[in-house]
Order: sequence, then structure tokens, then C-alpha cells
Amino acid sequence: MAGGFLGKTLAAVSLSVALASVTVKSLGGCSVAACRNSLSSCRFHVNSNMISGFNGTIENSHNKARTSPYPGSKVQRSQVPNDKVGWLVEWHDYNPVEYTAVSVLAGPQWADPQINESNFSPKFNEKDGQVERKSQNGLYEVENGRPRNPAGRTGLVGRGLLGRWGPNHAADPIITRWKRDRSGNKITHPISGKNILQFVAIKRKDCGEWAIPGGMVDPGEKISATLKREFGEEALNSLQKSSAEKRELQEKLHKLFSQEHLVIYKGYVDDPRNTDNAWIETEAVNYHDETGEIMDNLALEAGDDAGKVKWMDISDKLKLYASHVQFIKRVAEKRDAHWSEDSETGCPG
Repeated sequence: MAGGFLGKTLAAVSLSVALASVTVKSLGGCSVAACRNSLSSCRFHVNSNMISGFNGTIENSHNKARTSPYPGSKVQRSQVPNDKVGWLVEWHDYNPVEYTAVSVLAGPQWADPQINESNFSPKFNEKDGQVERKSQNGLYEVENGRPRNPAGRTGLVGRGLLGRWGPNHAADPIITRWKRDRSGNKITHPISGKNILQFVAIKRKDCGEWAIPGGMVDPGEKISATLKREFGEEALNSLQKSSAEKRELQEKLHKLFSQEHLVIYKGYVDDPRNTDNAWIETEAVNYHDETGEIMDNLALEAGDDAGKVKWMDISDKLKLYASHVQFIKRVAEKRDAHWSEDSETGCPG
């Protein structure tokens, strides 16, 4: 791609980023690859409160990414008011704090080097060897050698706890079943009249919040493999099993993860670990055990990054980590399950 065309392309993208978020919607099945070649084939919509991936809209997309202190530290972000989040808003006095965690600077296998190291030449907006540096939401800008958060300012530069400059790709498996009584009948909510759905939730060790089990995609790893691996490690404690137990567990997991599934969301996530130069993107996928028979044969056991694990009823009363409530809400809508006691909750396509 010629430098002039790339400059025009990035300028076009920058005009679409404002007031805290970017919403990317495809026209006629337009893919990210197609967007990279011709931005005219896709529309970029601006909205101050939400950001859309390929499967669903996430509300309030840039609030947790501005909270202080930064996770695992005492670092306070520079305050970013709502009207100064978007990069198109001129803010000459913007003075973000620089922070990258010592654990990242130590150079673990999952982390990039510092941006100014002579042997590091990342290919942003591309597949860089085994590392995916393309964003689910299209092209992002690179300024002074550093990628720029497409959702706007966060009050902090560097990478914080994140290993990669730019998008850090994660996968979130949402495992669900119907809540049943002792006779095996589905339980309906007395007010909404809809069946109650349950999902497997873990309590994160790092912050103590309940969340969907999930984690980062390893270089070269397929999303489907990440989804299965992370669920096994965090919700079934697979890392601590014997070889024989692991084989038996893998057979059961294969049955669960090989069935039809719903891709709930792909794209940027409002996460407290995000910075101006590094951010989380995820693919949230729902695997539903309609009869409950598969999960009845899998004993939940917290492992790896999870302190606790349990089945949790789905409703609008949930309080979860990052944008996870929005993912769960969309699952309830797609499965026509109970969500709210209000008579009208809205159900996008």
C-alpha cells in the first residue's frame, strides 16, 4: 500500500472517531479486509455512548477505560472529561500519564518489546507473523510510532498490563443452560413469563469481580481453540488434572464446543486495562447446552485466573467485569430468555 494512500485512508478513519466511540457496521457483508482496501464500501458511524462490533452494540463503551487507579497499581490516570474523549476534539493541554507494568517490561513471551527498541518493527493493522495486529473494528491510526485507541483518550499512555501495542485479542466463551427444577422442567420467571437462562461465571482473582471465563488468544491460535482452552482452565481447572483426567475432559469439551453456537460480539471492549496505545478486543461466543446433559457431566472447579466458579442466573441485575453484562444481555435476547421484569426490554435482530 502506497504511503499517500495509507495517509488518506487513516485520515478518513480519524474523521470517524469522536466523542468516545466508533461504531462499525458493514454494508452487504463488507469485511475488515474489504474495508482496508476501500473504506467507501463500509460506513463508519459516530455515537457518544456505544461501540458496535460485527454482532451487537455495546453501550457505554469508554467509561471503564478511564477509571483510576489503574488495575494492579496506584497509578492515577489524567482525567478525561466526556467532551474530550474523541481524538478529533482539540486538546493541546492533554497530558496523559505514562505507565507500563513491570511484568510487561520484563519481556515475557506474550508481550511486545518497547516501541523504541531497535529490533522491534511491528506491522500495525496487519497480521504480523503469528501476532494479529488487525483490529476487529477496522483501521486504527498510528501516531509517532504508537497505535492510537480507536475509542478515544484514556488518560494513560504505554501498555499498562497489556502485552501488545494496539489490539490485544481475547476470547470469551459464554456457556449457558436452562434453569430447571428437581423434576427437570424449565423454570420460568413469574413476571416476564420467560424461561430463566444460566451461564458459567468465574470470580476473577485480580479484581474480585464476577466475569465470563476467558483470556487472551495465543499467537497463531484459532479463536475456537482459545475459547475451549480458557473455559477448561478457568471453569474446570484443567491445568491441574492428571493426563487421564485431561483426556476425559477434552472429550467432553469437544462435545460441547463442536455444536452450533452464536457469535455474540466481535470488537473493542471497554476494559479498565485499556490505554491510549493498547486495548482489549474480544470475540464472545455462546455455546448452549439445551438439555443440560453435557454440563451435568462436567464438574465446575475454579482454576488458573479464577478464584470461584458457579452457575449464575441471567437477568438485568447482574454486575459483571468490563462489558460482560452487555454480552450476557445479548445472549438472553438471542435465546428469548428472561432478562428484565420490565414489560418491554427491546430485542435487536
